[in-house]
Amino acid sequence: MIKGKKVLLRTIREKELDVVYNLICCINNKGPYWHLIIPSETEFKKEFLKNGLWGKNEGRMLIMDTDDREYLGEILFFKGFDYQSGFEVGYELFHPSYAGKGYMSEALLLFCSYLFACFPINRIQVNAMSENIGSCKVAEKCGFKYEGTMRKATYHNGKYHDLNLYSLLREECPPLKSLLA
Repeated sequence: MIKGKKVLLRTIREKELDVVYNLICCINNKGPYWHLIIPSETEFKKEFLKNGLWGKNEGRMLIMDTDDREYLGEILFFKGFDYQSGFEVGYELFHPSYAGKGYMSEALLLFCSYLFACFPINRIQVNAMSENIGSCKVAEKCGFKYEGTMRKATYHNGKYHDLNLYSLLREECPPLKSLLA
């Protein structure tokens, strides 16, 4: 577990698979920027049994309140193209009522610091729909630099959207120890 001042990050426990799966798949509670593809329950559980949803090329953690009682959201990393030297990170809150409280900013910075501490990577990137102002602000608040816009790069909710590309380099990220509660 990784405990900050406002959030706790941890991997998913087997006993909570049904709860977490429902939170991930309930797009009604997420606002307009939910996951593009909802995993099948069978595949989600199969992947958990295979590796606990954590491996060297991809992984998923829950964003919990500091008492480890309330599910605030999730954060994940994955390897993009083979020629890329780092990871891409994605994140979401499970309900709009959690927005604007600093949970995601702290979670993203803790998560990135953890990834840099554990993996020999030099770069982490975030892609956010250009209309998703909240997600763009989170990336910028965490020190990610805007690199450009990929025009009509994703299809979501009936239309194509531009994606803003942000990156954080190892030397731009504070050390994990400095962020822990």
